Amino acid sequence: MAYWLMKSEPDCFSIDDLAARPRRREGWDGVRNYQVRNMFRDQMKQGDLAFFYHSSCAVPAIVGIMKIASNAYPDPTQFDPKSDHYDPKSRPEEPRWLQVDVEFQRKLERPIPLSELREHEQALAGFKLLATGNRLSVIPVRPEHWDYILGIADA
Repeated sequence: MAYWLMKSEPDCFSIDDLAARPRRREGWDGVRNYQVRNMFRDQMKQGDLAFFYHSSCAVPAIVGIMKIASNAYPDPTQFDPKSDHYDPKSRPEEPRWLQVDVEFQRKLERPIPLSELREHEQALAGFKLLATGNRLSVIPVRPEHWDYILGIADA
């Protein structure tokens, strides 16, 4: 099993939005970064776990856990001219963009803000979220970082 951190702006899609979806499941659509697309395609597998991270908000934080509920498949928003994620260069016979389904597992007892994670930089050495210039919306999480962060959450 692999572990991930997936970012979403809470005013667009929050952990509560995921929890309210039918079957508590939703497609993680709109990713338009080739590196993340390749992670979806080549590394992320059904059954993996991911932290749900609220980004671009007053207090960026890890707020919950979700399960990857499907392997990668074409993101239908790339073909919809009415979608904010429409890509006129993408064609159904040669899709450019992929998505995975995610399934709500639980909210953390309390959000773990980025500022608090930075207080644990030594223990979280190499955790990509803390790296300068990290802009990816999906990042891998090493098992030891996953366990450490859950320890913070449960403390």
